[in-house]
This record gives sequence, structure tokens and C-alpha cells, in this order.
Amino acid sequence: MKYIPNTAADREKMLADIGVSAVADLFADIPEQVRLQRELDLPPALSEPELVRHMRQLADKNGAGYTCFLGGGYYDHYIPAVVPAMLSRSEFYTAYTPYQAEISQGTLTAIYEFQTLICNLTGMEVANASMYDGASALAEAAAVALGQTRRNQVAVARTVHPEYRQVMHTYLTPRQVQIVELPVQDGVTALDDLSSCIGARTAAVIVQQPNFFGCLEDVAALEKAAHAAGALFIVSVDPISLGILQPPGEYGADIVVGEGQSLGLPMSFGGPGVGFLAAREKFLRRIPGRVVGATTDADGRRGFVLTLQAREQHIRREKATSNICSNQALCALAATIYMSAMGPEGMRQAAALSAEKAAYARERLSRIKGFTPAFGAPFFKEFVLKSEHPADRVQAALLRHGLVAGPYLSRFYPELDNHLLIAVTEKRTRDEIDRLASALEEVATC
Repeated sequence: MKYIPNTAADREKMLADIGVSAVADLFADIPEQVRLQRELDLPPALSEPELVRHMRQLADKNGAGYTCFLGGGYYDHYIPAVVPAMLSRSEFYTAYTPYQAEISQGTLTAIYEFQTLICNLTGMEVANASMYDGASALAEAAAVALGQTRRNQVAVARTVHPEYRQVMHTYLTPRQVQIVELPVQDGVTALDDLSSCIGARTAAVIVQQPNFFGCLEDVAALEKAAHAAGALFIVSVDPISLGILQPPGEYGADIVVGEGQSLGLPMSFGGPGVGFLAAREKFLRRIPGRVVGATTDADGRRGFVLTLQAREQHIRREKATSNICSNQALCALAATIYMSAMGPEGMRQAAALSAEKAAYARERLSRIKGFTPAFGAPFFKEFVLKSEHPADRVQAALLRHGLVAGPYLSRFYPELDNHLLIAVTEKRTRDEIDRLASALEEVATC
């Protein structure tokens, strides 16, 4: 066992070795007024079994054992055991940004496979890596459209995830970009008067499929309106849905983005996630992040390199398309392992089971007095339930039954007070859905 100095004499010798007389000298650069002028208020040290028990007790307070019907962007999908097993290999989780291709072939290969699988899933021609999450990927896609069209307005459906729209505002407002929101009708984008929102100044029309409410948009009509105005058509997708829904590349999308958390990453109380961005090849030089390409070396052997790096860390700032920096390759690797393990048939099954179980849940919950479906539009794996009962009573009843659902939509849509978003993935069982119904029946009879 390595010796750890612990006596006063040991500490004095260590301080002398580094040239200071007291521990306080190590913090001389920190202003006196912000220093903690007392000892840390910490309990006595615990043994390892005691510490593990304590940490489990703290974790239990987070409701980690609750059955999850939470939706709104992060989902409780099944993660095959091969994903964490492969992801935890040291050559992957200790890898950093692949600046030197000759010693980063494993990382570059994984990123290349991620790009390939995203293209296959979305029906697009090129894809990049290193998108932080679905929200920033959407904002970056809007920036691509603004640069490509040289226009200064984007039209975004109000059914797009509200936090995605907030991030887009953060990105684009300093650039004096006008953001127009397309109105909602019965849970989907209203198509009656698109011409008043989309015109000659519009760089992009942005929609989500399925949308934030889980409903399926009329993407064909929206694509037609976007391209008729000379704008790009940007679609944010749930990648699991593409197991059964038409890929955006087949209905005319120019850029496809999304959040990849459902592809093998745990919910982890909100992160980290991994965004993805795929596009038509003609936009290749405008997309942010990294693009890994395949090549051959001097001996004719196949290898991988960073083909394009359009971020300011690599090229002159005035020529950069984005300042996105951190490498999300480990999260992208999880998605790559997941998609490889599932294959086309596994992706279809996960999507189909989610859709079928959500349909059962919606029908079952609709039979409870005081709870009705909010919208009549077709949906995928989540739906909005309107409640005649206060939101806090509903939440309390769910927690008593070991269930969590939501979010409550009034947080984002004031007109949807006491409306609950419920997500049902392939993991949920009939018994769990019936428990959810029992919890809501308890509310209805109080």
C-alpha cells in the first residue's frame, strides 16, 4: 500500500519541499473575503460498506426505483448489456479528441461508424459528430440555414420542444435573427395560413417529428411550404421512431437533427446526451463539429481522418461555422454500439412496441373519469392527457404508487394547465400501465 503522509511533521516536510511555510500560502491568490474561515463541517470517515449503504440511501431519495412514464425529450428505453460492457473498456473511456489521426484510429473508426449509422437511420447523405445534445444541434442547423440562404428569419413550429426553441433563441438573438413561431392546432402545426409566417426572408422552416406532444406532423405539407419559399426544411426527430416512421430524407428534409439519448444512454436525471446532425451533401462544408472520412495510407491500407473541422479551434475564427468544441465521442459510441446491436429489426421492434403500448395506455387512461386525451392527432410513444384535477394531486398519487410521469405542460404552454405528458416505451409492461391507471383512478375517486 502506498504511504500517505498524515502526521504534522509529514505535512511540514511536504510544505517545505514545495517552498511554502503553511497550507494557507497555497491559497494566497484567493481573496480573503471569499475564503471559508473555518474547518469543513464533515462527519467522521466511514468504512467502505458504511459509505456504500449511505450512498444508496441518498440515491433512493431521488426515486431511482420508480417506474418511469416521463417524456419530453429523455426516455427510459432498454439498454442492451453490450452497450455499457463495451463502453467501459479503457481504450474508449480514456480517449480524448482525435487530434492526431495516426494514434486515434480506434476513436476515428467509431465516429465514422456513428456517422454512417445516422445517415442510414435518417436517409441523409452526410452526418457529423460532436453535437452536444438535441437542442444545440437544432440551433446549429438553423445557423447553417442562415448562412446558406443569406436570409435573416427562421420559422419554427410551436410544437418543437420548448427548451430546444429557447436554446435556438440564445444562439440566434445576438445575430439579429427574427424567429417566427408557427401556431398549434389540435396538437400539431396549423396549416391554414402558413404563407403569413413563411416568406422570402425565411431561411428555414423547423419542425419536430414526432413533435413535443408526441403527435405526428403533416411533414409533407410543411416541406412543400418551406421549399416553395426557398427555405431549408429542418426536422428534429426521435431516432427510435425511425424504426417505423418514414426517414426524413425520403420526405424532403434538408437537415435532420435529434437527441440520441434513447440510443443506449441512461436518463441520468437529464444528461449527458448526444446530439446528431445529418444533411444533404451540398451543405457539407457548412455543418459544424467534426466529419470523419475514410482514406488510404501510403501503403494502401484503409484509415480514418478528420476530413472537415469547421470549428474555430481548428481554423481562423472568421471562417468558422461554429464554436462547438467538446468531443461527445463516448456518448456517440454508446449510440453506435446500440444501433449495431439492435440492427434494423431490433429498431423496428423497439419502435413498434413503444407505439403499441402507448396506444394501450392512452385507451386505458381515457376510461378514467376526469382524464381525457387532449388531442386527436395520431401519435407515436407519448401523448397528452388532460386532467380535471389539480396537478399536485395527480403527482402525489403517482408518487404513492412508485410512478413518475410528466412534465406538466403548463410550464411551457400556459393554455395547457393540468395537462400531463405521458411517455410509454418498450420497457413498460401491461401491469405497470395498469398501475398508472389505478393511481389516476385514486385521484378521480378522492
